Amino acid sequence: MPLNLPIALTWLRILLIPIFVGVFYLPSSWISASEANVLAMALFVLGAATDWLDGYLARAMNQTSAFGAFLDPVADKLMVAAALIVLVQLGRVHAAVAMVIIGREITISALREWMAQMGRSRHVAVSMIGKVKTAAQMTAIPFLLFDAVLPGVGVQSGVVGRPLIILAALLTLVSMVYYLRVAANAIRDLT
Repeated sequence: MPLNLPIALTWLRILLIPIFVGVFYLPSSWISASEANVLAMALFVLGAATDWLDGYLARAMNQTSAFGAFLDPVADKLMVAAALIVLVQLGRVHAAVAMVIIGREITISALREWMAQMGRSRHVAVSMIGKVKTAAQMTAIPFLLFDAVLPGVGVQSGVVGRPLIILAALLTLVSMVYYLRVAANAIRDLT
């Protein structure tokens, strides 16, 4: 397993997951609910920032690797799934939205594995719609974790976060259909 700065940042993102989830389970004598919201949001944003930074550094420092290409999306999916499960438990995201997003991630990961076994992995490489979907998720989740009035705006963060997470779920479905169609065409070309 190679270890370089981009991969270390990806591992950091994975290590942040139990920390930002654990914040919500600290005793109320240690941290108030609003402090937990702010801390969890900050940790999630830090993790999301490492997602951008590790990819940028890997390309800029010419340290791309097969392991890094594997680990990066795994870290993203774990982080988003953990956040969605916490948000469902807190009553800030509907379970159906979380199931759509998490279910799509599992489905497309399995599809990519299957296509790789057939030598067709380039057909289901990350597309622009997948990147937009990820950006929508990574934007919506911090608003939902924050769960307070936005400073300077005067609206509850959920007023912004809820429509964004629904948009993310819709983009999730669109991207899943896109990947399934591309895979179906690639399989048809084999026959």
